[in-house]
Amino acid sequence: MSSPAAGERPQDVVVRLRGEVAELRRSRRRLVEAATADRKALERDLHDGVQQHLVALAVDLRRLAELVDHQPAAAHQLLDEMAANVRDAMVEATALAEKVYPPLLEGRGLATSLRSAAERAGITIIAEVPAGAGYPPEITAAVYWSCVEALASASLGSQATVSVQDTDGALAFEIAVAGRQPVARIDRLRDRIEALDGRLTISEDELVSHVHGWLPLSR
Repeated sequence: MSSPAAGERPQDVVVRLRGEVAELRRSRRRLVEAATADRKALERDLHDGVQQHLVALAVDLRRLAELVDHQPAAAHQLLDEMAANVRDAMVEATALAEKVYPPLLEGRGLATSLRSAAERAGITIIAEVPAGAGYPPEITAAVYWSCVEALASASLGSQATVSVQDTDGALAFEIAVAGRQPVARIDRLRDRIEALDGRLTISEDELVSHVHGWLPLSR
């Protein structure tokens, strides 16, 4: 919470602090609701994607057992279909894992992870991230997911830019995206950053939205 301003009357301090507490409660509620929505989305993706592939494989295995002795040609064709189904399931499982925590983020770093996310979103990205920079995992993840959230508003085929800098014991980042950010998305961005004692501001013109974030590297 903010410190009392010079010359601020006690009653004004009380009103301001009540407002800050109310906003903190709203922010925490939004974080809980967002986490619940994310879990529901993952469950739905598992049910509609990977689980359906596994059900199909189970059915195909029973068919294969019936064909293998008496119709070898049909059995081989079914094996090819099953192999394709397994490949699709692996692709979907990998995509789901990246929604939880992308392996590239830990193995290859922030810049590579952002380029991969932009490619999946159908846009190009210019990422300026200090080479070999090692930040706390929660800080790196907050910047990554903030960028992914902002990129969700980008126009297909457009170009986005991300800049990350160390500034006086803090991490500052800026995202420029072609497209406007919906209010719900702005709340998610701000809540994610402020949960780590950071700050986030967004400015928009007719064509581009600029997301500016600041996160302390020690708390």
